[in-house]
Amino acid sequence: MTNTTKVNAQQTDVQRIETTLNYYLTGLVNNDAETLTKAFHPTSTMKWIGEKYTEVNAIEGLTEGMDGTPYKEKIKTRVVSISIAGDAASAQLEIQFPTFTYIDFMHVLKIEGEWKIVSKIFHTRQDSK
Repeated sequence: MTNTTKVNAQQTDVQRIETTLNYYLTGLVNNDAETLTKAFHPTSTMKWIGEKYTEVNAIEGLTEGMDGTPYKEKIKTRVVSISIAGDAASAQLEIQFPTFTYIDFMHVLKIEGEWKIVSKIFHTRQDSK
């Protein structure tokens, strides 16, 4: 494999991972469980520290109560970074609401040719108004 081929293969993987991450971001912002679910492996986990350590199935935790009604407030989303090593990748995302920002760290695996989020951890940062 030439260097050009490697770069093209990696670029394709970056684009495919971005597509997966955008299913998550679009689904989250639009309260759309069907779109969000496309991003995750069925057994993916979501973990965070709130009042205590919590761990749930990511799809169940994220889609509970979703009704397809987009948020009325303006929400900014961005992919901060993506790192790839073979069939494994990690990504950092930010979802900025008016008074707080979710900082998500996603672990993504290429499973049967498709990039799927297998775990999510996050921190909630309180922002000034």
